[in-house]
Amino acid sequence: MPDEMQRALIQRGGDTGGRRPLEACVSELDTHIVGILGTGDFSRSLARRLVASGYQVVVGSRTPKHSAALFPEEAEVTSQLEAASQADVVFVAIFPEHHHTLLELKPALAGKILVDVSNGFQIKHGPSHAERLADMFPESFIVKGFNTISAWVLQTGPRDGSRQVFLCSDSSKAKSSVLAMCRRMGFCPVDMGLLSSSAEVENLPFHLFPSWGTPILITVILFIFFYLYNFVRDVLHPFVTAGESVFYKMPIDTVNVTLPSVALVMLALVYMPGLLATLLQLRRGTKYSRFPDWLDKWLTKRKQFGLCSFLCAAMHAIYSLCLPMRKSARFKLLNAAFKQVQDGVEKAWSDEGVWRMELYVSVGIIALGLLSLLAITSLPSVADNINWREFSFVQSTLGYCGLYMATVHTLLFGWNSAFDPGQYRFFLPPTFIVVLILPVTVLLARIILLLPCIAHQLQQIRRGWEKSRHIRFVLPNDDSYNGSDVSHV
Repeated sequence: MPDEMQRALIQRGGDTGGRRPLEACVSELDTHIVGILGTGDFSRSLARRLVASGYQVVVGSRTPKHSAALFPEEAEVTSQLEAASQADVVFVAIFPEHHHTLLELKPALAGKILVDVSNGFQIKHGPSHAERLADMFPESFIVKGFNTISAWVLQTGPRDGSRQVFLCSDSSKAKSSVLAMCRRMGFCPVDMGLLSSSAEVENLPFHLFPSWGTPILITVILFIFFYLYNFVRDVLHPFVTAGESVFYKMPIDTVNVTLPSVALVMLALVYMPGLLATLLQLRRGTKYSRFPDWLDKWLTKRKQFGLCSFLCAAMHAIYSLCLPMRKSARFKLLNAAFKQVQDGVEKAWSDEGVWRMELYVSVGIIALGLLSLLAITSLPSVADNINWREFSFVQSTLGYCGLYMATVHTLLFGWNSAFDPGQYRFFLPPTFIVVLILPVTVLLARIILLLPCIAHQLQQIRRGWEKSRHIRFVLPNDDSYNGSDVSHV
């Protein structure tokens, strides 16, 4: 019976010098024993998740009797040597500065898959912990992973936290085995390549919202700029020219005028990189040329720009609803009513003012509603349930509608004040004029790109036509279309 003899030979060490072939570990993926070295919080949570996923778990501890009560009953808690000897895949869940204490287990860990889950205390620029572990155990197959998953997520399940697990290894078979384990545990593995990428993987937990840095920085800069601009015009100017103290406007009024300014400019910055990319394609006559790095990074951060815009717009709506609650608003209302009585005005009514405010509020609500739809569809849970055409329709078509409505909302706010010389305080134009420069530019550029002569050429480029290759591109709806997409001259 050759199969039984081969299995017995492998278990005894046989021709492999005590090492169990990696192919055997991978082939027994559904039944192999998973070991955990360490008894900390992460180890206990990992054991629970592995047991719930149907794996046989053995935990290696220096004090098995004291640690047994902390783990699930289905998990066997034993010595580190016995756990290393039994397991096919071993999770090294101890602090990296204690990795050297495992050197005595080197014979037992030879030929095994070691998954390093450790993290450092700061960003590392030298060799990673996984690479050092690989130097300590050259006869083992090192896989870096699970270091970005918290113990809480392991206990409650991936639905309550990040589902991504970043993995890297120099052994493709060992990495494939751990990839399958990740999927079985309910996570989404991300292949990061060779073990040389482990330093990047270990540094991931130290990056705080890495894709949000630039959008948040630009939002803060715009807020400071527009706040100071409004402060100079609305607060400082009356104090300098007439000695009128209106510093009470700073906490609410000035902020409430600043927030929509930032929201509109940020929304314009969402669609501006797409227009710049389109203009580059038209100029180059091809879609196969790479964009500049700054434009490529800008394109990848459009979601963050849009969410920052939505945050400012939502805060503007809340501030606006709170305006009548202020003491200053009540005093102004009483003073206006008293002055009306003194002047003998029975009915103070202005059709122009009423229509302006009705349209201003209505258009603003529509703009906020469209921004809310854009924000909701950007959520992964929503985006995963709609196809690309639906996502593109919401983010592009409805997004431009939202930008248009927000621009009209700002124009209605300004009304005819742009033609009033008294509004140019300290020779500074009204805020809405400064705000409208970028969104109006974006909308005009969008309209130009929709012209048939330009849209037709852009459609050709995006279907593969290249100017430099002297290819005549025929669209399917052309009269000369004969069934092929391209034809050489």
